[in-house]
Amino acid sequence: MIIANSRIPFGHPAACENNNQCQTVHSSPAAAAPAAYRTDAPSRLHGGMESSEELTIGELAERFGLPTHVLRFWESRGLLEPARRAGGRRTYKRADLERVALILIGKEAGFTLGELRTLLFSPGPVDHRDLLRRHVEELERRIARARAAKELVEHALACPHGFAECEHARKRIAARIPPPPGRSSASEGHDTGTPHCHPTH
Repeated sequence: MIIANSRIPFGHPAACENNNQCQTVHSSPAAAAPAAYRTDAPSRLHGGMESSEELTIGELAERFGLPTHVLRFWESRGLLEPARRAGGRRTYKRADLERVALILIGKEAGFTLGELRTLLFSPGPVDHRDLLRRHVEELERRIARARAAKELVEHALACPHGFAECEHARKRIAARIPPPPGRSSASEGHDTGTPHCHPTH
C-alpha cells in the first residue's frame, strides 16, 4: 500500500487544518527569538519537523516508540537509507519519518519487509499489481477468519454451556483439527452428541 505525498508543502497553513500539533506563536519577546533558543518552541520529538532539521537514531526511535535496533534492522534490509555524518553517526530528516510511517502502515497491512522494499522502491504500486492482488486475497482470508472468530466469541457470550458442552463450539473445534493422513476431513464428520445451544439474551 503506497500513500502519495501531499502537494501541500510541510508547514503550509493549509497543512495545519484540524492538526492539533500545529501551534500559533503569539507576539511576545520569546516568539521573536530563534526557535532553537525559545523555551516555548514545540519539541521536535512530538511536534512538527522542518525539512532541514535532523534527528538522531534515538530521537527517531522515540518518536515512533520503537527500539533503535528495529531501525538498524530495517536499514540492513534496505528499507531505510539514513545520511551519515563524520564518525558514521546516522541522521534522519523529514523524508525518513515518512518512510518509517509507510513501513509501519505496510506492516499493519500484513506486508513482509521484502514486499515493502519492492513496493517502496518502485515508481508506484501499479508496477506490482500481481503482488497487490495476492495480498488483497490474503487480507480477504484474514478478514473471514476474524469474522468467524468474532462470531464464536459472540456465541460464547450468549451460550449457557461451556466449550465442552456447546454444540456450536464443538463443531468449530472439530473442524479445526486436521484429519489423519490419508483421510479427508469429510470422513471425520460425526454427531458429537452434545446438547443444542439455546443462547441467552
